[in-house]
Amino acid sequence: MDHEKITGKRFFYVTALNIIITITEFVGGFVSGSLGLISDAFHNLEDSLSIVISYIANVIGQRKNNAKKTFGYKRAEILAAFVNSIVLVIITVMMVFESFKRLNQPQHIDGKLMMIVSVIGLLANLVSMLMLMSGSKHNLNIKATFLHMLTDTLSSVGVFVASIFVILFNWNWVDPVITIVIAIWLLKEAYTVVSETINILMEASPKIDLTAVEAEIMTIPEIVRVHHMHVWMIDENHIMLDAHINVLKNCNMKELDSLYDQVDQLLLDKFNITHVTLQAECSRGLDNSLID
Repeated sequence: MDHEKITGKRFFYVTALNIIITITEFVGGFVSGSLGLISDAFHNLEDSLSIVISYIANVIGQRKNNAKKTFGYKRAEILAAFVNSIVLVIITVMMVFESFKRLNQPQHIDGKLMMIVSVIGLLANLVSMLMLMSGSKHNLNIKATFLHMLTDTLSSVGVFVASIFVILFNWNWVDPVITIVIAIWLLKEAYTVVSETINILMEASPKIDLTAVEAEIMTIPEIVRVHHMHVWMIDENHIMLDAHINVLKNCNMKELDSLYDQVDQLLLDKFNITHVTLQAECSRGLDNSLID
């Protein structure tokens, strides 16, 4: 609807604004000698690429299922998140190494230029945040981008604070120290994304108590046993489950249809499991454990 159209325009404006910030900070960082500005520029560059890649992946992810991709293209966004976070880790590690070099060999920094450019970056990031704030309440993808803008804003604040110390006390060492602090923040953020995407790509179980899932299924009187259960994620919003269930021997096919519907709705309401595949059995597998 209109909300989605506005969101698309805002993504475009935020990307354009981020590219302008990146160029400004790269030039300002090299001219002033501020590693903090350069590291912030790298972060903004990564965010610009991240927004573009995420948007393209989102478009691909909307494609319908087909014979070659029976689960659709939803994993495109997970792959994009994985690539973006790995790039962020590499850039951040490089900046940390450069920061330690600067601590051992301090360089002259133009504090006033550093401050001016950091203020420009701060204002631009705040505008980006405001543009995405409303959409972040309704869309997880926009929320993730909004959090990136929040991180950029904090980075700009850090560079601004460092410029004050450079101007007032000529403490050039504050610049690489701020860079290291920002890097630690970014590594923590990137590690979380990498960890989550790897878990999804490896089809690890989401954070759901399988025994609790079993207990909920067993509340249906016709089901006497649950086994051979598998739970995984296609992406962060789609949880899949398949399992074998032992049912009462007098349960007929018509009753099975109703039983399947009950399980589907129960698991969706309780655990947000969006796709359930069940195999009904009588005595087969009664001795098997839950995840056999």
